[in-house]
Amino acid sequence: MSYDLNDAQPQMAPIGELIPDGTFAKVRLTVRPGGVDGATQMDAKLLKASQSSDAKMLDCEFTILEGPHARRKFWQSFTVAGGKVDEKGQSIGWKISKSTFRAMVDSALGLDPMDESPDAKAKRVLPGLKHLDGIVFAARIMVEPASNPQYRDQNRIANVVLPDEPQHAPIMRGEAVPPEPVNAPPRKAASAPAPGWQAPTPAWGAQPQAPAAAAPAWGAQPPTPQQPPQQPPAQQPPATPPAAPSGAPATGMPAWLNG
Repeated sequence: MSYDLNDAQPQMAPIGELIPDGTFAKVRLTVRPGGVDGATQMDAKLLKASQSSDAKMLDCEFTILEGPHARRKFWQSFTVAGGKVDEKGQSIGWKISKSTFRAMVDSALGLDPMDESPDAKAKRVLPGLKHLDGIVFAARIMVEPASNPQYRDQNRIANVVLPDEPQHAPIMRGEAVPPEPVNAPPRKAASAPAPGWQAPTPAWGAQPQAPAAAAPAWGAQPPTPQQPPQQPPAQQPPATPPAAPSGAPATGMPAWLNG
């Protein structure tokens, strides 16, 4: 008997090594249920509660599907309920998350972000956040400097790449696209403020997270061996829950799942 190692996959990157700043990649989102009910029936036990506020978040794992960083993972949470509001009483965190989720749908389905036709609008209506599980889209990944020296820098989505951007098509074809570093400046550590200076509340609160094992529900490739987990991502500012979209179906598959 012998062991043929020629077909072995490349070794994993060192534990804690970050995906390079500005990397473009096709990624898959996997929702990690946190045991807290969402606003719709299908989102029962889907969200995760913040440990420091009344915020409820969608806990997401992102897996790079192709290219030199294939199988690498990073994590990010999106506030969908609870927390701060703006001067009009509207939830801050949800407005940020909602914009990101719309961009994911547009990127995944190749929708022109300026397309407001009835067909395009119908594809942007989700009967529940659960239906984001497994969505595959183009993204630009950044390195976010830690705001506290006890935490490590983290990967997160810098922006979703939309169909009207030149990088979108080659990314979705699995081609290599030159990175565009964000070069996010280091933030002053909260533990070492200058005299008379009061540290601002960070936009994301760091929370430990564990990688998910569940397979994606739609349109994704079979799960591959997981990358050793990086430092979990920070979280967005809390927000209040969104109102259910008018005309959204209560059950069944959302229109955009079928392209």
